[in-house]
Amino acid sequence: MKIEQIYTGCLAQGAYYIESEGKVAIIDPLREVQPYINRAARADAKIEYIFETHFHADFVSGHVTLSEKTGAPIIYGPNANPSFDAVIAKDGDVFQLGKVTITVLHTPGHTMESTTYLLKDENGKDRAIFSGDTLFLGDVGRPDLAQKGADITQEDLASILYDSLRNKIMPLADDVIVYPAHGAGSACGKNMMKETVDTLGNQKKMNYALRADMTREEFVKEVTDGLLPPPAYFPLNVKLNKEGYESIDKVLERSMHDMSPKEFEVAANETGAIVLDVRHQKDFVKGHIPRSIFIGLNGGFAPWVGALMKDVQQPILLVVDEDKIEEAVTRLSRVGFDQVLGYLKGGFQSWLDEGLDYDMIESVPATELSEALEKNKDTQIVDVRKTGEFSSEHILNAIHAPLSEINLHLASMPSDGTFYVHCAGGYRSVIAASILKSRGIHNLKDVAGGFKAIKTTNIPLSDYVCPSTL
Repeated sequence: MKIEQIYTGCLAQGAYYIESEGKVAIIDPLREVQPYINRAARADAKIEYIFETHFHADFVSGHVTLSEKTGAPIIYGPNANPSFDAVIAKDGDVFQLGKVTITVLHTPGHTMESTTYLLKDENGKDRAIFSGDTLFLGDVGRPDLAQKGADITQEDLASILYDSLRNKIMPLADDVIVYPAHGAGSACGKNMMKETVDTLGNQKKMNYALRADMTREEFVKEVTDGLLPPPAYFPLNVKLNKEGYESIDKVLERSMHDMSPKEFEVAANETGAIVLDVRHQKDFVKGHIPRSIFIGLNGGFAPWVGALMKDVQQPILLVVDEDKIEEAVTRLSRVGFDQVLGYLKGGFQSWLDEGLDYDMIESVPATELSEALEKNKDTQIVDVRKTGEFSSEHILNAIHAPLSEINLHLASMPSDGTFYVHCAGGYRSVIAASILKSRGIHNLKDVAGGFKAIKTTNIPLSDYVCPSTL
């Protein structure tokens, strides 16, 4: 028996490849499915099953395409009602895979169809659970993504999740391995560990939600406390996962369309497309197409695209290094953004060579901000980090405008004099600066290196509060 976790850092997502006696099961595949097919072919094995733990909200799964290419059935747990052919398993159903078995454990709460898959070895011993978004390492799935008006509340779902954990998962042996669908950085939970694999026994000790003496009321309160609004693109991804989607092969074929600078400019003006620049932030600040938005491939690219652009039908024109074109289109498609109209042939340099207008962002070292504050203690600063980061420690009197909510803070941006924008390390602040400049706010400077660099200066900061105590 082989178990492989195929982890994608940008999405903090784990897909799984299980093989026994030449038979393969794939759990929660990404949209680009060829790597799974190739992996099975190298082992001279056949993909027999495609298991989905639930209708994912944060990415588009590859279940539909993988089924079309391999003939393997798509399997969901109870309560799932997809628009395509699928096996809707019952709680307790068992699927044979070579010498091992996979048992369906219906574990609703994150969503009503959420299901955990229990892997047993050839001797019938429980070996591992593939827990989807039901159980993470250090956390559990948020219970607010499947609400349907007044019919069911997040408190109702949290209560259902309490029962799922205690009746289906916690009774399992401590040596059972937990393979979750997500790790730290995912918006599907609040407090996930950086590790991506653990034993259930350790989770019973470490995970607040599995505390043995926890009451239902305590669980509901803790699980629902401090939930930030889910990203706006989540329901759109659920719809794609539930109803089906276009093959990524067709998306790539359509999107890999190069445009001269003039063609690119005309397309931007006539289609309402967002010009998305995915180069490194150090290149973007030196020069970019006016009103283009920066979200670099080297950071949390796909989740930030989803959080900030929101509408998966939004047309996109790419500014990208030519060796990264396929990667950019693929990573956009993972979160449902399939409407890439094309890319700038020759990259940004071709725009410059054509003599077209360009813009820049002044990016300065933290020492310049320190000097500015020494000269004028009222120098204005905008911190675009998350609420937890800001609450833990920040520059005194800084304006807090989290990047995910930046468009809600446009009116609070300083209008007199220059203000400074920073994040933790320099990636998010350039995204924020590009959005502000696209909205006509140009009196800003980016602080290179972000808060990490700021902490090496003598800039006055608030008292530090450990994030775990917030």
